[in-house]
Amino acid sequence: MAYEIIVATNVAIAILFALSLNVITGFCGQVSLGHAAFLGIGAYTSAMLTKAGMPLVLSLVPAAVLAGAVGMVVGLASLRVRHDFLAITTMGVAFLFVGIVRKQDALGGEIGIAGIPAPAFGRPGLLVLSVVCVVAFAALAVAIRRSWAGFAFESIADDEDTARLLGIDVPRFKLFAFVVGTAGAGVAGGLYAHQVRFIGPDSFGFVESVTVLAMVIVGGIGSVWGVVVAAALLSMLPQWFQLVDDYKLLLYGALLFATMRFAPDGLAGIATRALRRVRGAA
Repeated sequence: MAYEIIVATNVAIAILFALSLNVITGFCGQVSLGHAAFLGIGAYTSAMLTKAGMPLVLSLVPAAVLAGAVGMVVGLASLRVRHDFLAITTMGVAFLFVGIVRKQDALGGEIGIAGIPAPAFGRPGLLVLSVVCVVAFAALAVAIRRSWAGFAFESIADDEDTARLLGIDVPRFKLFAFVVGTAGAGVAGGLYAHQVRFIGPDSFGFVESVTVLAMVIVGGIGSVWGVVVAAALLSMLPQWFQLVDDYKLLLYGALLFATMRFAPDGLAGIATRALRRVRGAA
């Protein structure tokens, strides 16, 4: 049972991480290749605070706030760039984060932070907390998608220039997407740190950013339920097949290519078309 709880918690954290990127990339069309940096910010913040005596649940708040604040800074710096240049900029943020952590002894440097306290409520409690965070963030994402902000995000993703002509404050909504998405990643990072109880610079590198991007694209860009399903499946693959874990970057790269080439709307699009055929046949 303990193993199943660990796996289920990993899946829940992966879903939360993927949903957070979906707000930025799926809703607002801002491609980020450095999202793992914000997972790392949340992980290091929560780990250091709990080692200082703060309860895990409370430590998630500053983890989200700090990750969201850095996300706002990155968003401000990214307002004048689009598409490929935005992807390169966010990739640079990830490398910058890893480089800073490696040089800071207060953050454990190359060695990382070990001995992160186990949750007072045990692993079953951590699973429940992770699921609660996933449900809360998914509900927030759905609410945003159905609100005026969702309409603004969709307009920006389709065509920024047209969105401006419609009177949409593009910089404001871009920043909003970055703050919400990176704050969600910060919470996922805090949960992750107490799940594995050891974190280091290599835990938040480029591979993790590509992995979460693959989850969003395979699930269906902008689809909440599609991303949930894809994140669950892709995070479970290494548990089912050891070979997947050994060639994770290669597999996820191939999945990205295949999805963009043959099913650009991901699992959500495939399911929607299949449902329409069933209804048409009926």
